[in-house]
Amino acid sequence: MLSTSASPRIVTRLRTLGAVLTVSAFALAGCSGGSSEGSKGSDAGTEDVKQTITIFAAASLQGPLDDVAKAFTTAHPEYDIAPIDYDGSQALATQAIDGADVDVLAFASEASLDPLTKAGITDSSEIFATNTLEIAVAPGNPKKITSFDDLTATGTSLVTCASEVPCGQATDTVEKATGTTLKPVSEETNVTSVVNRVSQGEADAGLVYTTDIKAAGDKLEGVEFPESKQAVNKYPVAVPTKAKHAEGGKVFEKFLLSDDGQKVLHDAGFGAP
Repeated sequence: MLSTSASPRIVTRLRTLGAVLTVSAFALAGCSGGSSEGSKGSDAGTEDVKQTITIFAAASLQGPLDDVAKAFTTAHPEYDIAPIDYDGSQALATQAIDGADVDVLAFASEASLDPLTKAGITDSSEIFATNTLEIAVAPGNPKKITSFDDLTATGTSLVTCASEVPCGQATDTVEKATGTTLKPVSEETNVTSVVNRVSQGEADAGLVYTTDIKAAGDKLEGVEFPESKQAVNKYPVAVPTKAKHAEGGKVFEKFLLSDDGQKVLHDAGFGAP
């Protein structure tokens, strides 16, 4: 309690100091409360961060696998999928072996996955689709190609996949089974390039997958041949053992094998596993 003998100036200063201390105490309390809320907000933001899954996929899956990815993120909003990297399975396998970050590998043949298994990058896989070869020709089939043997006719320019990639391996299998020797004018590193060469009129025919013919619409016609059944490509999916988002990769793999994922692939022309 202030002495009644204290001077008015001292009293005024003490009262002012008390007011300042009171305001400071409220300010500190406000900062403390704001900090707490900020921390909670920060934690909530961390919880809302989605896993972004990275996928390497065979060129023949382009389109249908994008549709599967859209259906997946709708069913599992806790995940995002980066733009899928499509190429020949062999090229993608090399990238993975060289250390590329990838959470899911979807290839066009089991043999393409073997180098990754040997390197210890994958230790298991599941077959999720099958596919067979078909002859791609221009609309109207100008060269009147009706069989695999017709691809050897003089004056017919043929484009195939290189032997290092699954569509090329399937072509080699059919050649050996039929005793036919093809003489392509070009061997491409992925099946999309074969499709493009034929659709752009750079070749009379190309050996591609049934699904490529369906996806091309009116740009190409397909010629089926019975020998294709001797080279059915089985498509494996695998999650690398040290994938950054292995959990998300496994969830995607499960979705790909589910009824929803299989329906998308079936509608695109792929066979069942």
